[in-house]
Amino acid sequence: MAKSLEIKEVENVTHDVIQLRLEKPDGYSFTPGQATEVSIDKDGWRDEKRPFTFTSLNEDPYLEFVIKVYLDHDGVTEQIGKLKAGDSLLVDEPWGTIEYKGEGVFIAGGAGVTPFIAIFRDLHKRGELGNNKLIFSNKSEKDIILKDEFEKMLGDHFINVITDEPTDNHIYLDGFIDKDFLKDQIQDFSQSFYVCGPGPFNKAMMSYLKDLGASPDALVFEE
Repeated sequence: MAKSLEIKEVENVTHDVIQLRLEKPDGYSFTPGQATEVSIDKDGWRDEKRPFTFTSLNEDPYLEFVIKVYLDHDGVTEQIGKLKAGDSLLVDEPWGTIEYKGEGVFIAGGAGVTPFIAIFRDLHKRGELGNNKLIFSNKSEKDIILKDEFEKMLGDHFINVITDEPTDNHIYLDGFIDKDFLKDQIQDFSQSFYVCGPGPFNKAMMSYLKDLGASPDALVFEE
């Protein structure tokens, strides 16, 4: 049964990504990487449910979502982008998407990074980030979600790939993540791999990783 939860805080994360913090009901619990169905608690929108991943941790006193707002079409995220503190969202029960299965390489395309946020925050809080690595592909530098936080948590294990603009900045790699890029960046293909992005991105990454010797059992992705 969906609960109507008041939005306590709205913050811009990038030019088209917002962070929403909502009140958290007593006894509501989830694990890092889990998601839920969300809709806007307004006439005409309550049945328009969309899946979003929790970016807060279970022990936080609020529920948090980081959501990309698509302003170019009249849909749920465009409406969510207009919400402010005091408005409400209908939030369902949590369900599993991406589960952490041990140290490895996380590969994200754009807003596909959201299931990884809580996983990294949780590992960081527990001092267990280890050798986990994030390879994050975006169209431009301004699209990088939570860039400063990822840099702080992961340091050299945070690799940015910019696809649609030239970069003379040595901390960003130009071009697309392809098989040669993965071969160059990853020494060990026997570890776990976590992949999340648009459908074609996921399909391509899975194919490249398998070709390079990754075990199908070690590939974790949003089904």
